[in-house]
Amino acid sequence: MNADPQPPVTGERLGPLEQRVMDLLWDHSSHTVREVMDQLSSRPAYTTIATVMGNLERKGLVEAQRDGRSVRYKPRCTREQHTAALMRQALGVSRDRRASILHFVDTMPDEERDLLRAYLDDDTSRGTP
Repeated sequence: MNADPQPPVTGERLGPLEQRVMDLLWDHSSHTVREVMDQLSSRPAYTTIATVMGNLERKGLVEAQRDGRSVRYKPRCTREQHTAALMRQALGVSRDRRASILHFVDTMPDEERDLLRAYLDDDTSRGTP
């Protein structure tokens, strides 16, 4: 298993604009509100993006850092960590986690199942449960 320390990640779903902003941050590591505005084709208002950044910070997904007169926002987790948190949250509401996991694995493409199998086999060979 991956032993990298993970920041606390919420499994909160993101709205469409929050998702686009997080995609930019994950792709570029950090941005100011103005830089995010410049990257978005829809050109939302400065206050709209500032509100989204504040919401993402409140959710624990971004960290704000002063940069002169601006504030830079950077992700507190990777895209993959956030996706895993969403999956854990989805399993958390299931009445039958085992059935949910098995159904999920049954719907995976063969190459993803092979990847999962290889990962679990490798983990078992190292003595990790």
